[in-house]
Amino acid sequence: MSVYESILNGLNEAIEYENGRGTARVAKCTVNPVPDFNATEIKEVRNSLGMTQATFAQVMGVSQKTVEAWEAGTNKPVGSARRFLSVVKKDPTLLTKWNIISA
Repeated sequence: MSVYESILNGLNEAIEYENGRGTARVAKCTVNPVPDFNATEIKEVRNSLGMTQATFAQVMGVSQKTVEAWEAGTNKPVGSARRFLSVVKKDPTLLTKWNIISA
């Protein structure tokens, strides 16, 4: 199926659903809440990875100043940064597996 056909198929399904003739697909999963991190916890994650603030900032995709502010408690990570922190905290090996860092 081409991209065009796939898009057209999706649009037709949406029209059918809107007109009461189709059924919506529902994802059957539970998404856990995004955990909050305080300054101490962020520093612990970084130290457990053996990284400087500059390296950790590169891994997180933020500036070094942002990491400094997180660790000082001035700012807090939000959204995807919090989710990524929780993933890395749970499994630090992912950074190597995903080629984010080289060992």
